[in-house]
Amino acid sequence: MATMKAAVVSEANAPWVLQDVSKPTAGPHQVLVKVHACGVCYTDALLAQGVLSLRPFPMVLGHEGVGEVVAVGEGVTTREVGDRVGLPIMQKACGRCEFCRERHAYSFVTANNCVAPVLTGVNVDGGQAEFVAVDAEGTVLLPDGLPYELAAPTVCAGYTVWAALRRAGANPGARVAVAGVGGVGHLGVQFAKAAGYHVIAMTHSPDKHALAKELGADDVVADGAGLREAGGADVLLHTAPTHASAIDAMQGLRPWAKIILMGISADDTFPLPALAVTSHGYEIIGSAHNGPEYLAEALEIVARGDVKPMIEVFPKEQVGEAYNRLLAGQLRFRAVVDYA
Repeated sequence: MATMKAAVVSEANAPWVLQDVSKPTAGPHQVLVKVHACGVCYTDALLAQGVLSLRPFPMVLGHEGVGEVVAVGEGVTTREVGDRVGLPIMQKACGRCEFCRERHAYSFVTANNCVAPVLTGVNVDGGQAEFVAVDAEGTVLLPDGLPYELAAPTVCAGYTVWAALRRAGANPGARVAVAGVGGVGHLGVQFAKAAGYHVIAMTHSPDKHALAKELGADDVVADGAGLREAGGADVLLHTAPTHASAIDAMQGLRPWAKIILMGISADDTFPLPALAVTSHGYEIIGSAHNGPEYLAEALEIVARGDVKPMIEVFPKEQVGEAYNRLLAGQLRFRAVVDYA
């Protein structure tokens, strides 16, 4: 039996350990992908800790995988050997439940509302391995020339912030505040700037102020009061898993502003100041990836060089260290594991 190396999580809160496991094959409608790189996401931590319990342990995580198609299964017509592809979290919907029968667009919303979705690195094995077999429709073609290590975080984190901006539908020249300059927020600043908006970065960390400017922020503020003094914002992109800073930021929003929440937390709440929301006409929008066209757009923007994820690359032998650095908040800003 052919084997490969994969990062295995044996039980909740166990370390990520590189082990020999069975190498998959491409079944009907699947492709076999030789993984070149895979990002480590905060959602991976929630799964590894058992906070999000969608499958039994042991598991192989990873929904930011990118690589090359090396085999195609029966019935595959949209992919061929040699294609460079990304492996986003939403692989396949069931197609039979009420939600699917309403023909909602492919999106992370589908993943959360379909009764039996196939989710790469969530309820089936993911990209933290040398090879992975996935449904061909659960892949996205990568632009020519885009390095694998930059494509990997774009498949989730970059997709998240670009989809949020598209969901906001802000007018040209709008003022966009990005709350948090971290693994997702540093991309939010760059994507908002690439889209031509006036960008205000919000961070409590003084050591990130100069970096935020380098990333393209027109202004950098510490809190909602600072946002108000800087002229306010029409859109707030909240990128953190906790929401206290989003509530604080609301004092700096302009009338009819849109608040886009994209941080995932299992226990945090978002207590709304009802008077402010009502009297100023704010819109609160939850956003997670949205349509696949937004992923294609995000990848093209990164391929052009208008946005560059800040990454730390780890060899596969150090996948456990990459995960530990994520938990400790020691990454600037995304960890990418090299499986090439």
